[in-house]
Amino acid sequence: MQLPISIDLASAATLQSQIVVQLRALIRDRWLRAGGAVPTTRDLSLQLGVSRNTITGAYAVLIDEGYLYTERAVGTFVCTTLPDELLRSPAPDLDSRAESLHRALNLPLPYTGRGPPGLHRPTPSGIAFDFVFGRSDPRSFPEKAWRKIITDCLGGGAERMSQYNDPAGIRELRQLITSFLGPARGMVVSTEQVLIVAGFQQGINLAAHLFIGTNTPVVMEAPCYRGAAFLFESYGARLLPVPVDPNGIDVGQLPSGQTKLVYVTPSHQFPTGVTMPLHRRLALLEWAAEAGAYILEVDHEADYRYEGSPLPSLQALDRNSCVIYVNSFSHSLGPGLRLGYVVVPRELIRPAVTIKALMDNGLPWLEQAALAQFIRNGSLETHVRRLRHTNEGRRNALLGALRRHLGDVVVSGAEAGTHLFVTLPRHGPPAREVQRAAREVGVGIYPLEDSPAWLFQHMPDHERSLVLGYTHLTEGQIRDGIALLASAIGRPDAPR
Repeated sequence: MQLPISIDLASAATLQSQIVVQLRALIRDRWLRAGGAVPTTRDLSLQLGVSRNTITGAYAVLIDEGYLYTERAVGTFVCTTLPDELLRSPAPDLDSRAESLHRALNLPLPYTGRGPPGLHRPTPSGIAFDFVFGRSDPRSFPEKAWRKIITDCLGGGAERMSQYNDPAGIRELRQLITSFLGPARGMVVSTEQVLIVAGFQQGINLAAHLFIGTNTPVVMEAPCYRGAAFLFESYGARLLPVPVDPNGIDVGQLPSGQTKLVYVTPSHQFPTGVTMPLHRRLALLEWAAEAGAYILEVDHEADYRYEGSPLPSLQALDRNSCVIYVNSFSHSLGPGLRLGYVVVPRELIRPAVTIKALMDNGLPWLEQAALAQFIRNGSLETHVRRLRHTNEGRRNALLGALRRHLGDVVVSGAEAGTHLFVTLPRHGPPAREVQRAAREVGVGIYPLEDSPAWLFQHMPDHERSLVLGYTHLTEGQIRDGIALLASAIGRPDAPR
């Protein structure tokens, strides 16, 4: 490691004192982090062209002052607590408070700082059966096939890895996605309309960047995915919640005034799990055309339909070029892959690609190339078909266990997806109390308010609602977990 230190031979100050002053400033300014190592005396003497004794003397001064410390036979390190901090007053004065307020008022966006999306959630210690949302089964990942594909791609990838890629994504992957969308979602789109993004969140971010500024009205499902709501707020959006009923967002309650964007999850609404029927989809499209609004369709969990046939996407039904479609491979391969795609109307291709280039200059080539080969050789279709069958069995196991041990709960979202929305009976304890009891027996369950959901405050019985993910658990784990849950809350039909 080389340090930004310079020596002035014409200065009246000694070489050692020049080094001490500059090193002390680097430490105070946090250029050198607390606990981090500094260069050896030999390395720094070679860098600066001074004697090793000069560096040793400078280090000794800083050790005496409390900026550095030495571990024998290991090295010299920056102290974790600096002398400046020990002398600092614990309470800021009025001038520093005013300076902090000035900085806050000059933030470029009116971000409220509500928090992250809530999808990253490590399993708490002591939890054996974790019904967390958004996790795939690591045993289902096609590791052997993926390793071979990665190796094959690397065989000819040196040239592609040495240059910037198209910000919209590698063309072959985008072409394969257009071929997949026809039979799967009823969509006829060109390659140019498809942009590769880092999962759902970046796809939503791209739409927000295109449309939202300070006080922009944005319609949100209520309840909705909080990662979208918080993101829109960070751009300055004014959220307009519209309730969700058993048919999805209530089109009859959409605002009559000007609206820029409408966020919906029609295939498997998050978090309630309801599916938007065809007549509601057509009504929403008609409203958007009249209002001059764009619809952001997040096709959440569309691959997993267990009852009936999947409906055409809103984008496939759109005749007015007002739908932006977002999908991801998070639920088919795994959220850690961070690959998804956005389909934009033709008139938005140029601005969308421009914004995407400003965001990241394109995603890593290797993962895109591997996914393209995985789709091209038919592996993805086979993999999703197998997962759909496996997940249906796990859904059935969860439904059966809920009926057996918690028979008077209300369940929605069972027809599709990777989670169930469960409402506990009013005569029993609320969801938060059930969560605490469950954790005592090693079961992780998540009340609605503890899930990645938002705008649920006005829902009836929201304090009695749970979001239960199940696709990462085996059928046996699901049955055992729900049985333990029932025993924890004292259900009479729980096993003893």
